[in-house]
Amino acid sequence: MTGYHTYQSCIEACLKCAAICNHCASSCTQEEDVKMMARCIQLDMECAAICYASAQLMSLGSDKAKDICRICADICEACAAECEKHAQHGIDHCRECAEACRKCAEECRKMAA
Repeated sequence: MTGYHTYQSCIEACLKCAAICNHCASSCTQEEDVKMMARCIQLDMECAAICYASAQLMSLGSDKAKDICRICADICEACAAECEKHAQHGIDHCRECAEACRKCAEECRKMAA
């Protein structure tokens, strides 16, 4: 049976990404121009949600885990791209988030291959 041990690396990347995305979203609300951060906050929240769902389905050994991980990788890539825009302006939580999202996307694509 597939499950946690089979997908452990991907599950851990998803859980780390979700936690960092939540941190990024929360930190974005403290930035001087919150309106400028709106897209980042939205993608952070979407990414965290799909990462948690992906980790849960993988740990359950769901036959839909590969499908959700493909979607997760796409959302992680979108979140990383948005965060990288802000990271260029010295926003460290966005830099950290982009890195976690890229790593998660990589793990999800490997898992779904």
